[in-house]
Amino acid sequence: MKRRDFMKSTAVATALTASGAFGATALTAEAARSDKPMVRRYSPLGKTGVKMGDIAFGAGRLPSASLILRAIDRGVNYIDTAPDYGPSEDLIGDALTRFRQRDKVYIASKFCHPIPYQSGRSHLQVGSSRKEYIESVESSLKRLGTDYLDVVFVHAIGEKASFGDEKARLVDDEMLEAVEVLKKQGKIRALAVSSHGPHNMEKLMLEAVRSGHFDAIMPAFNFMQFPKLPEVLDEAYRRGVGVVAMKTLAGDKKAGAKSGGPEFAQAAFKWVLKHPGVSGLVITMKSVSDLDRYIPASGQGFTPGDQKVLDRYAALHGMDYCRTGCGDCEAGCDEGVPVATILRQQMYFEDYGDEKRAMQGYAHLTKSAAACLACSGDPCNDGCAYGLKVGGKLRAAHRTLSFDLQVG
Repeated sequence: MKRRDFMKSTAVATALTASGAFGATALTAEAARSDKPMVRRYSPLGKTGVKMGDIAFGAGRLPSASLILRAIDRGVNYIDTAPDYGPSEDLIGDALTRFRQRDKVYIASKFCHPIPYQSGRSHLQVGSSRKEYIESVESSLKRLGTDYLDVVFVHAIGEKASFGDEKARLVDDEMLEAVEVLKKQGKIRALAVSSHGPHNMEKLMLEAVRSGHFDAIMPAFNFMQFPKLPEVLDEAYRRGVGVVAMKTLAGDKKAGAKSGGPEFAQAAFKWVLKHPGVSGLVITMKSVSDLDRYIPASGQGFTPGDQKVLDRYAALHGMDYCRTGCGDCEAGCDEGVPVATILRQQMYFEDYGDEKRAMQGYAHLTKSAAACLACSGDPCNDGCAYGLKVGGKLRAAHRTLSFDLQVG
């Protein structure tokens, strides 16, 4: 970023702060004057003390520190990262060094090892010691060049089929004791938990809300599914537990996105943000064009026109999109194929354009879709309430994601 751009970014953030934007819920004067899309609404994240913009920065594929500064220039004040997001924390640390106003930006990270999340071994599991949890946060702080995290997540709860095993992660004494120490030391402000399933997402989120241990939750939530999640949102709202949404674009199928243009993303975001208690959503941003595409949804109401855009997308992709957090069809597979996880990797490859991440993630699964190549009858099809041809999708995913060239 050029010096004049950096100075402009700092000036804008200062103006936003002076006008109360980082704690307000209305359009700021700076946003009204800007000829660029700006974050226009800020809301409390439960009782955490965080007042986040409704469109937040997902740094899972962060290309540079300058993109963070450009996002701040647009009023973005909440950044979601993790130790296993490649160089994300280091790049954010570089941006924070240049921005020099740490208290104007909220940083959320995860209890993770700094190894590729595709390995399936990065998230701290039950059996990790209090020391490991503390060291995870301290390592993040070193990479970020900061003294504290605003939010730290027990990440990706619900990846294992056993409800009991995953619930144990939520109430792990070692984790909770580490959190108590870290809060007393001022190294973290809030504890949160995230889930994109595929198992028991709503049930686990409700457990987290009712446990009294968590200050915020981040579930997958979009207009294509999750009939039970409003119950979780209502309970969180009553208890003062903050809610951040993710996976809000229902797969972001390329054909649907093109047919709706930027309107699709904005309509999908506005649908999520209309729900009381949802303070904001995290969306991966990889370029300035993403800022231009996503931020215009900020502070906007959901309209009948938005519903038409979403209805068109659902008509195009309703029988192709594997609903995040579902996994109902897996019970019918005698081979124990992790259907939802495999099709999520296929989504990363086909729809997100993240081929390397998808293939590496698939390679690290303990069970692939190889068994599906010889499967007859496709019993998984019968288990899908949305009419997806699951067996065919699994075979296609195996051929796409496998490093083995002899897949048939």
